[in-house]
Amino acid sequence: MGLAWAAWLLLPALLHRALSHPQCLDFKPPFRPPHALTFCVQYKDFGCCDSSRDREIMETFYRVLGHVDEAGYQLCAAHVQDILCQECSPYAAHLYDAEDPSTPVRSLAGLCEDYCADVWKKCRSLFRYMTSDKELLALEGNAAKFCRRLALDDADYCFPRLLVNTKLNQNLGLVTADSEGCLQLCLEEVANGLQNPVAMVHANDGTHRFFVAEQVGLVWTYLPDRSRLEKPFLNISQAVLTSPWEGDERGFLGIVFHPNFKHNGKVYVYYSVEIGFDEIIRISEFRLSAHDMNAVDHGSERIILEVEEPASNHNGGELLFGDDGYLYIFIGDGGMAGDPFGKFGNAQNKSTLLGKVLRIDVNHNNHGPLYRIPPDNPFVDDPSARPEIYAYGVRNMWRCSFDRGDPQTKEGKGRLFCGDVGQNKFEEVDIVEKGKNYGWRAREGFSCYDKKLCANSSLGDVLPIFAYPHKLGKSVTGGYVYRGCEYPNLNGLYIFGDFMSGRLMALKEDQNTGEWQYHEICMGMGQTCMFPGLINNYYQYIISFAEDEAGELYFMSTGIPSATSPTGVVYKIIDASRRAPPGKCRFHPIPVKTKSATVPFVPKETVNPTPDWVEQLLKLLESPGDNQRTTTARPSTRRPPKPKKSGKSNERRGHRKKSKAQSGADSKATSTELQNGAVRLADSRRSDRGQVEIYINGEWGTVCDDLWNTKAASVVCRQLGFQYVIKAAKQAEFGEGRNLRILLDDLECTGKEKTLLDCKHKGIGKHNCNHQEDAGVICSHTEYSQS
Repeated sequence: MGLAWAAWLLLPALLHRALSHPQCLDFKPPFRPPHALTFCVQYKDFGCCDSSRDREIMETFYRVLGHVDEAGYQLCAAHVQDILCQECSPYAAHLYDAEDPSTPVRSLAGLCEDYCADVWKKCRSLFRYMTSDKELLALEGNAAKFCRRLALDDADYCFPRLLVNTKLNQNLGLVTADSEGCLQLCLEEVANGLQNPVAMVHANDGTHRFFVAEQVGLVWTYLPDRSRLEKPFLNISQAVLTSPWEGDERGFLGIVFHPNFKHNGKVYVYYSVEIGFDEIIRISEFRLSAHDMNAVDHGSERIILEVEEPASNHNGGELLFGDDGYLYIFIGDGGMAGDPFGKFGNAQNKSTLLGKVLRIDVNHNNHGPLYRIPPDNPFVDDPSARPEIYAYGVRNMWRCSFDRGDPQTKEGKGRLFCGDVGQNKFEEVDIVEKGKNYGWRAREGFSCYDKKLCANSSLGDVLPIFAYPHKLGKSVTGGYVYRGCEYPNLNGLYIFGDFMSGRLMALKEDQNTGEWQYHEICMGMGQTCMFPGLINNYYQYIISFAEDEAGELYFMSTGIPSATSPTGVVYKIIDASRRAPPGKCRFHPIPVKTKSATVPFVPKETVNPTPDWVEQLLKLLESPGDNQRTTTARPSTRRPPKPKKSGKSNERRGHRKKSKAQSGADSKATSTELQNGAVRLADSRRSDRGQVEIYINGEWGTVCDDLWNTKAASVVCRQLGFQYVIKAAKQAEFGEGRNLRILLDDLECTGKEKTLLDCKHKGIGKHNCNHQEDAGVICSHTEYSQS
């Protein structure tokens, strides 16, 4: 009982830490007033009132004090001002007991009982002029009852005690961070039911529409109210080459509107096609329909550029227009592993477009060539180089963006950020500049990949601004530097993610050293995200990032990384610690004429209000005895959620549940029916895939992937009733079984064994690996299905 009793003692403090968060009476975060407050001056730097509301409160103050003489004014003025000004407190929603928008708001702030008694004694007659609450005023003659009525359940939030509460006021107005420095942000669901949404763009035409592209070749129009038009903006799904296999990198990959779209109606797309037996990257131009401003003219397609792909992966896919008006195209190195093409690989070969960033001029192309070469492209005078090349030595840049620059100073404007997907060890983020070599295949991140090439100092390759090892993630998804209006604290943060691990990350440049500091992003715990419409969970597979026309930041992810899985969601990134002042970020969209019916947006997700570590304590307290196990001692922000059958986990990313087979039990099995060698797939929401766990001598444990291959995986799949193995998953792709022992390692199977115990192995419980190498499988009833 010792641990449970200690948990009970700690729980109030832990809950207090989880539940405290600043919030205004409009259920939004506080802000920094753009103009000085002259009355409620204690909240002039940060709070919930602008100067207009400050003046209204001052008028109320003088109206209330108009009912007393000079002596009463001297006695009560400070109290009345303090009480009225609590509407401006960063914790106004708590003071007025208004965290829940479905319940009525108090007419007076919650007062600490001793303070209330003092005010009642001196200024009792003035309460009737500050509130119209009849039930409260009925108690005016009884100080104890009156003050109990005004008191708050949480005494730490009552006025004036919250003014001296260091926990509540420490770092007020800054992005919330947990004990490990992980930035706690929130999300707003914007669109759902999408098939692998690979891109979201805007037309920069004042309409504030946004357009979401699916990998299958459909682009949808969303209006400012987030309703979707039933008719797609673009549908080239019949031409696009892709498949339902999970992880297929081919398909519709990129879209961008011409900077002058409002006048020329031109849109550019990047997609995979098959011509004969060849796989081709195609860059095409479409024009807006003359009859519908929400659809392209499908007969207007003009092929700008085609590049043959020697393999099915590393297709690149980004299209951007720079401030210079030129079109930037980001093409992968041609695929396979290690860029094996030619003596130095495609990326270092300037005579091919593969493994490059291209820059071309598509302006004024109605007559003559479809594109021209910008005269200042770096290799226009090199006869051995393709003149389209802007930068080279890239592996597979997946999602790039131009920095809009600081809203005030424009510092950083025009910088080109890219995430470049790594090979075996590292993922990297680069700032791309004209004529530079980004090192692949000589380098991977900061490390040498091809040691002979890496030793060639004449390469002059540019190092990334940041690289991370595969224990953090295995496929970087480039993002954006936040330059929006709504969340000032995020200004200058480069926010990006990892497709495989589901990790959200941020980089912040040190203005003194020029170095980029890393921060992990977590979903807000406790009541951090308890604002109307906000959530704190998302699908694991982060596909892409986006900016809307106003500069606010979004990302797209899915629960099942298949081009045909309708589990894709678009999320808006929210900082719940501070917002811009009311009215500052208003915009007035140009009306959109629609010919198609609209589909209203209906959000599907809800916030998980209880922090994982509190859930763990509560589970412990509910346990019948001290032998009940919990999965972790504190929440790990390191593990992504696993999709349910619908493809979505409604847990906050980082909270790892046990599988049904494991829930509520120790790793020691209690069933007498299990035989040695039995297997199960743990932590999976789908029966055909997951981390492999094996039962040996009364204990469940994991299998290491040192020699894990499809032959070993086929043994597991056959035991589970599947005829085929689609993938032998390595490096803890389906999670780490840290609460279990590693029972098998160095497996050598023929594929015909009945159980893994029948294969050669190192010995039960003997291993030279760790849980980051836990093995998994994807099984199937059909030979090629991965959907």
